[in-house]
Amino acid sequence: MTIANDNSLALKATDSQAGDAAEYVTVVIGSQLFGLPIHRVQDVFMLDRLTRVPLSPPEIAGVLNLRGRIVTAVDMRCRLGLPAMEGRKGTMAVGTESRGESYGLIIDQVGEVMKLPHASREANPVNLDPRWARVSGGVHRLDGQLMVVLDVDRVLELTSDALAA
Repeated sequence: MTIANDNSLALKATDSQAGDAAEYVTVVIGSQLFGLPIHRVQDVFMLDRLTRVPLSPPEIAGVLNLRGRIVTAVDMRCRLGLPAMEGRKGTMAVGTESRGESYGLIIDQVGEVMKLPHASREANPVNLDPRWARVSGGVHRLDGQLMVVLDVDRVLELTSDALAA
């Protein structure tokens, strides 16, 4: 990993699906641990000068300029049906791309990169909140904690549908 000049942490892509394990960038949203497949994460950065987009859906926090790219910021708390965090300072986002567009998924906290065996990945539990199940690609059980694997395409596909409406 390298640190970029604009408060951004650029991630070096690796073959996250090599062998029988997958690598995830862990993030916390609310008090829940989520994992994003590392091959979908371009960078982790602090939000600065977010511009609200009039008439956009509530999960679209706005847009920003990141190294010359226009990035749509998606509020993952809103996306997952969680209450907004009051007095948020140093807001972080995970950068990703989908269908040629750049997105920043606003998170509460970034964790570590974890390499987990494919065999330990389970289907969504039947009692997983339906809002989460729509964007989840399964779960990993980690020492008494459940890590929900976010399916980035599903998160952004639903956002695109909301924008088109």
